[in-house]
Formats: sequence, structure tokens, C-alpha cells
Amino acid sequence: MRIRKGDKVEVISGKDKGKRADVVRAIPSEGRVIVEGVHVAKRHAKPTRATMQGGVIDKFMPVSVSSVAIVCGSCGPTRIGMRIDENGRKVRVCRKCGGDL
Repeated sequence: MRIRKGDKVEVISGKDKGKRADVVRAIPSEGRVIVEGVHVAKRHAKPTRATMQGGVIDKFMPVSVSSVAIVCGSCGPTRIGMRIDENGRKVRVCRKCGGDL
């Protein structure tokens, strides 16, 4: 999975199609990501020590990694390619413009 926490992504399918937001959490074992403000569900929570206020809260649910595309700073939503830099490390690159992500 090539999308990581903190990446700017755009939703390309589903009810939230077209929204751009940051990845809050990546779950590689399931092939899913949690994107801020996307696929929001209402959950009923009891008051606990951590959350003194109970009631209905909004919770961001995971979406499939195939439903999002990473956003390149210069050319918009794109796919991710890989190349090896001069130090021998793998670097993610934009498939459209070839720039580093």
C-alpha cells in the first residue's frame, strides 16, 4: 500500500466523491485508510473518564485504498510510481509529471 498517514488524497468513488482531505490513519493489513471528514458515521457514546460528555458523536470510518487517489501538488489526483534515488532508497513519484511526492 503506497498511501501513508498525512498524505493529501481525493476520493474518486462513493458518496463522498470529489472531497479532498488528509489521511488520518493507514491500515495496510486491511487495505483501508481513514480520511478526515469522509465516510462519517454517528456513534452513541457513554460518558467515560476520557470523554466527560456523552451523546452522539461523529466517527470517521475506514474507506478502501482503491477509492482514493493521492494528490500531486502540481497536477492533481494521480497514481503513484516508485523509483530508486542515488542513495538506494525507494521514492514515491507522480505518474503524470514524474515529480517526487
